[in-house]
Amino acid sequence: MKLKLYLLSWIFFLDPFYTFAQENPELTLDQLFEQLLEELDQDVDASEISERWSYYIKHPINLNKTDGRELHDLLFLSMLQIEHLLAHRKESGDFISVQELQSIAGFDVRTVQNLLPFVTVSANIHYRDFTLKNLVTKAEQEVMLRYGRLLHQAKGYQIMDTTRSRYLGDPNRYLLRYRFNYNNKIRVSINMDKDAGEPFFNDKQRYGFDFYSASLSIRDLGKVKQVVIGDFALQIGQGLTMWNGLSFGKGSMIESAARQGAGLRSYTSLNEANFLRGISGTMAIGRFEFTPYISYRLIDGNVKEIGDERAITTLAISGLHRTPTEQQYRKAIGQLVYGNNVMYSKNRLKIGGNFVATHLDGSKLLGKRPENKYDFEGNLLRNASVYYNYTYRNSYFFGELATSLDGGYAWLTGSITSISPQFSTVLLYRDYQKNYHSFFAQSVGEASGTSNEKGLYTGLVYHPSRKIQWTTYVDLFRFPGLRYRVSEPSSGYDVLSQFSYLWYKRGQLSLRFRYRFREENAESNNDASTGLAEVIKTQLRLEYKYKLSNIWSIRSRGEGVQYKKGLNDKEYGWMVYQDLFFNPNQSKMTTNLRIAYFHTDSYNTRIYAYENDVLYASSFPLYYQKGWRFYNNVRYRIGQGIDVWAKVSAFYYPGLESIGSGLDEIQGNLKSEIKLQLRFQF
Repeated sequence: MKLKLYLLSWIFFLDPFYTFAQENPELTLDQLFEQLLEELDQDVDASEISERWSYYIKHPINLNKTDGRELHDLLFLSMLQIEHLLAHRKESGDFISVQELQSIAGFDVRTVQNLLPFVTVSANIHYRDFTLKNLVTKAEQEVMLRYGRLLHQAKGYQIMDTTRSRYLGDPNRYLLRYRFNYNNKIRVSINMDKDAGEPFFNDKQRYGFDFYSASLSIRDLGKVKQVVIGDFALQIGQGLTMWNGLSFGKGSMIESAARQGAGLRSYTSLNEANFLRGISGTMAIGRFEFTPYISYRLIDGNVKEIGDERAITTLAISGLHRTPTEQQYRKAIGQLVYGNNVMYSKNRLKIGGNFVATHLDGSKLLGKRPENKYDFEGNLLRNASVYYNYTYRNSYFFGELATSLDGGYAWLTGSITSISPQFSTVLLYRDYQKNYHSFFAQSVGEASGTSNEKGLYTGLVYHPSRKIQWTTYVDLFRFPGLRYRVSEPSSGYDVLSQFSYLWYKRGQLSLRFRYRFREENAESNNDASTGLAEVIKTQLRLEYKYKLSNIWSIRSRGEGVQYKKGLNDKEYGWMVYQDLFFNPNQSKMTTNLRIAYFHTDSYNTRIYAYENDVLYASSFPLYYQKGWRFYNNVRYRIGQGIDVWAKVSAFYYPGLESIGSGLDEIQGNLKSEIKLQLRFQF
């Protein structure tokens, strides 16, 4: 009885806070999206995340039914937080209300604010409700069309000489996607995409779109937990052998250093690399889960015929097929992948093993540069790994040991510990050998590949009160072998510290400092000695978010960068922007806009900043040189189930006569873009 009274007091305390979170899910999504994606490339498609979040906002996760898998899907909860939530439900009984979340160890105000739009307490729907009539009448379907283009013609579209590199298609971008969902048990996903510059229903693209993707997912068939036919993704262990789709490394959400392997899922992204195409399923037998998989697809690369052999000199992952060379690389290599993942679970312990073999229909050759000495060569790569995670009281332990059977090994181990309700830490050590190779590995590291790196990552989160949070990490790393632009073994470190102050129900102020030290080849014409030069990059960011009323909100940011290499002069860059959000309840229209000014000395001091976009799209434009940035993003609800989005954006560079370089060069000092999107739900 005392426990229930305690929980009810929390409900009373959090009621206005809950209302605020439910009224503003879009702002919550924006903040989470930027925190997760801040370390990704600007052109990476992150629609799989925004689509997943949008689904859970519409179909909240039932806190009294979930086994934690759906909570993993949200990505911003740590494994320790999820374990604490499940343990709380087991010990205290079913949740009375979602506001009860803040009574759980490790759930501060900000975590609860992030989570509230995605969760509920309600009844579950099972296959007993399944009939052919319900499949037709109760399934949710969605069709979305998107159009976009730059409003200025780049140089690549003006070249008529067929012997020169040029863009073969028009500057229009098209996207068509279809989704079918019956109670999250049967799901169909179809994507069709054409990038700017690619042919469309002509030339080498006589079948229309450049990229087609489709998948059928069926869940909860007794012991068969899921089957996916078509395009699928596997996220296993800590990502040392198999991790398809997006992965997140270092950032302000330090708990993301511990991967949350979701296992098998449909692949719904527009990224045209790093996924599987075939069939896979997960079957549960007692405490064991088995996930066999087989895939065959054509991937991009440069292939040369040497005698009777096919020699692969380059593997391409951009997914762009605009020029004659890119078209030549398109689907040039056959890739067969097969394997099996086995996982054992008991209480808070999980132990798994994965084996994967990858065959190419040609032999991959070593590159000619010194740093390519330990790269993969041949036509067969086999990987095996063992991984684990275990929760003991307030600590979560995780790790993985992997090997490429004909090469080296890679391993990592770490922990997340909640020392007190106000203080938690993350510790991770990694060791990736120079001759470890995997086509699908994505794990925590300073470099993009999972090889030739050793490092120690440690971070902490301290929130002494509901209003204050301090997050910091230090990552020490070393590269034992040679790397691009680094002709000797090298080392460095990365430090990030962020202080945040939260106004109850109203806003947030945060200050971030980041210091990165690395070594690169010295520039002999400026440096007194050859060898390696120290490269230091310092960043400082101040951000302010505030809810002016139930309709208007603002977001302001100022950011500065200092870069120095060796004995060269220091280079500087800075940027400021102001956002305005108009989001009235029950209104047919919402809008947001930004105006920004930036000034950078060089490409080394460039700045990236997330901006709002049309639904399921993400945008991280590059602020470089000197100029202004403007965009306006509008959503309008035409009628029930019909929505339209429009976004207009522009860069203005005073004093420039042209923008960009190569085939992307535009004459003039204005670079503007439009996006139009229409969605039907029925």
